[in-house]
Amino acid sequence: MDQENVSATLTVAVPAARVFAVLADPTTHSAIDGTGWVQESVDRTPLTEVGQIFRMDMYHANHPNGDYQVVNKVQVLDPPRAIGWLTGQEKGDGHLEFGGWIWRYDLAPLGPSETEVTLTYDWSVVPQFIRDRGIQFPPFGPEHLTNSLHHLAELAELAAPTAGPGRPGADARGLPNSQGPAARR
Repeated sequence: MDQENVSATLTVAVPAARVFAVLADPTTHSAIDGTGWVQESVDRTPLTEVGQIFRMDMYHANHPNGDYQVVNKVQVLDPPRAIGWLTGQEKGDGHLEFGGWIWRYDLAPLGPSETEVTLTYDWSVVPQFIRDRGIQFPPFGPEHLTNSLHHLAELAELAAPTAGPGRPGADARGLPNSQGPAARR
């Protein structure tokens, strides 16, 4: 395959800053994920700087352990226009090894209350030794990206300013309790 990335785009009726805020909150990532592999954020701190590390508990039936954990490193952080991270693992000695694939969201405001969101999965810099392990890229079907964008849109719509922190029915992030994609788990 010549092209070593896939992407999907969706226009959402939400301001870019609100979409970005949902993406910068790792606790929302399991609800955004279109595959069901992301189970829960280990690190609950919002993503605020390039180089920041955050971990996710995962599950995949074809993974040797079923349950596993990934480590992510923020590579792109340009609020409210772009956010992206490399995914890898922590080795037994504590060393972090990143596989070379990156998840990136690009946000293009189309007005005060509409945003074009592009999600890209790029594996163009995956080293040969990882490719030799037999991992197929991308490791999911094209519907994954579209599903993720629809989940993101639902969460961003629910994160309306009127449902902010401290208001009835909202959690500390301003997201409604027991509603939306997160409640489907």
